[in-house]
Amino acid sequence: MECPTPSPLDYFAALVSDDDSLSLTEAAGAIAMAEHPGLDPAALQTELDQLAQRLRQRLPADAGAVQRVRALHQFFYRDLGFGANANDQRDLGNSHLHTVLQRRRGLPIALAVLYLELAGQIGLQADGISFPGHFLVKLHLPLGEAVIDPVDGRSLTRAELEARLDPYLDPVARHGPARGLGAGALLNEYLQPASAREILSRMLRNLARLHSEHCDLPRLLEIQQRQVVLEPDDAVLVLALHRTRLALGQPTGG
Repeated sequence: MECPTPSPLDYFAALVSDDDSLSLTEAAGAIAMAEHPGLDPAALQTELDQLAQRLRQRLPADAGAVQRVRALHQFFYRDLGFGANANDQRDLGNSHLHTVLQRRRGLPIALAVLYLELAGQIGLQADGISFPGHFLVKLHLPLGEAVIDPVDGRSLTRAELEARLDPYLDPVARHGPARGLGAGALLNEYLQPASAREILSRMLRNLARLHSEHCDLPRLLEIQQRQVVLEPDDAVLVLALHRTRLALGQPTGG
């Protein structure tokens, strides 16, 4: 007896059911199944594995971390040409990993997911940083940490990071214990590594915002369902899903 093929939502739910086995790349790629239900996330992983193999072939066995970073940046940004989609930043494809991989253009967070996958496959330790306004990547190197912009691989100075953070501080600092201390005092708090679940949550928020702005309720519903699957205890997300179902005339489940 054949088992029924899981729906795209069920497939995503299975991927994110357990933090210990959660694959960021696979789950992030599967988000696009909300829009492209026939998508094969395994094909995405296969293509990334092939790119990683090409990159490994460029590295001597004794390559140090800095040499690996340089090779990764040459390969990712110059040879493959990954970068921001300056022509249409609101294109949904900027958030869909398979489209980003095809076009070599995407949002910082999507570029970061691909970067993190390749970095990990060549032995680099890197984390995603859910920085306000622009997702970042932190590399852990023998001589210290480097925070880079996943759009172009540029290492950011502390002064640049403080300048990027400052516009977002007012509503936070006004209510927090560090009120009035400024970007410098709060910066480290915003440079903590993001978990895979937190990264997926931000990717889904980006898509939900776009669908909401376009009043595309059916697509918004698909994303909100995934948000609730990912964060079932978030009452705000549950309520938003409930309201969208009501607006579409669908049962709300009580």
